[in-house]
Amino acid sequence: QSMIQEFFDGKEPNKTINPDEAVAYGAAVQAAVLTGKWSYQLEDLLLRNVTPWSLGLDTGSGIMTKVIERNTPFSTKQQHTVTTNADNQPGILIQIFEGECAMTKDNNLL
Repeated sequence: QSMIQEFFDGKEPNKTINPDEAVAYGAAVQAAVLTGKWSYQLEDLLLRNVTPWSLGLDTGSGIMTKVIERNTPFSTKQQHTVTTNADNQPGILIQIFEGECAMTKDNNLL
């Protein structure tokens, strides 16, 4: 909590918000979006689908090479060039990971 307060220039965080209610509210808004049942209360609400985790690949060294950063809006197109270890290599294994850790072993293999 002290880190949050420092981030917001010393402003005291609001501790009266019930986390369960916040999750339920978010789920209700998402349900309204998915079913198309909008109400006037949602007219000014802007929802953006974003990647919850960074997406990247292992280039052979065990290091996570991020290709799509966390919170990138859908849909996106990214490009990343990698090279092979040897000339005339017949194929490569591309493994995609999600997560924020520097090492691929600490992220989720998709």
